[in-house]
Amino acid sequence: MNAGIIGIGRYTPEKIVTNADLEKVMDTSDEWIRTRTGIEERRIADDSMDTSQMGILAAEKALEDAGIAAEDLDLILVATVTPDQPFPSVACMLQEKLGAKKAAAMDISAACAGFMYGMITAKQFIETGAYKHVLVVGVEKLSKITDWNDRNTAVLFGDGAGAAIIGPVSDGKGILSFELGADGTGGKHLYQDEYIIMNGREVFKFAVRQMGESSVNVLEKAGLSKEDVDFLIPHQANIRIMEAARERLDLPVEKMSKTVHKYGNTSAASIPISLVEEVEAGKIKDGDVIVMVGFGGGLTWGAIAIRWGR
Repeated sequence: MNAGIIGIGRYTPEKIVTNADLEKVMDTSDEWIRTRTGIEERRIADDSMDTSQMGILAAEKALEDAGIAAEDLDLILVATVTPDQPFPSVACMLQEKLGAKKAAAMDISAACAGFMYGMITAKQFIETGAYKHVLVVGVEKLSKITDWNDRNTAVLFGDGAGAAIIGPVSDGKGILSFELGADGTGGKHLYQDEYIIMNGREVFKFAVRQMGESSVNVLEKAGLSKEDVDFLIPHQANIRIMEAARERLDLPVEKMSKTVHKYGNTSAASIPISLVEEVEAGKIKDGDVIVMVGFGGGLTWGAIAIRWGR
């Protein structure tokens, strides 16, 4: 039994904060932000909306797209580092609000690699036959842990949610291979104290190396070559890191998802938000081979090769 994506959904807040807006409140410039990160604007949730509410809105769309009811869910996995509160988990909040009465629920804390960790965890439950439908949500309200006085980090982050229903798919479709990893010795380079603290140079070096390596590794595990890749969805953290992964796979520019300019770095939400955007734009078609790859605080990383379709 192959596990794959049978439904997707996303939510991004209405409020847009542009680089020009940030110029007015901190020592930065649109040109400085764009040339170093590729970010032009980001979405920020208002005070009345917390992480769980964004997650619910994305999850409802994914359920509708999959054509299943919340009661059909066996497990809910929420990847986030910005829960509403330490406990109960965001996943349990979603279970209640969605009415997913029979679903087990837990959060996953792997920062920006969290959605990859969630998908790969879901795959195990589906392919062993233990569960049939798993909801995986990547959702962050990073604005509440961003120091808006720190120009090095404040320009990077945004809020949003993306969701996928993982379930059985037909032969040849679904998740073909995966890689998960962590390096706790690098945890000191990216962490939360009161706010997000980042050693940008060290994280950049790690990400450029790991994103490319993991992308190549999942292709090898799937018995595929770079020529087989139809589309790349990298974690949307920084355009230069994303470009390094694309070049490692020898892909043309049009075969890489780029949403960082619109949403900034939404951590665990970035890959699923990008996935929905590219599917809706018609850039991902049935039978396409897609590589998804993310990295984050921990330090953590994860990648999958997937053949799109049900």
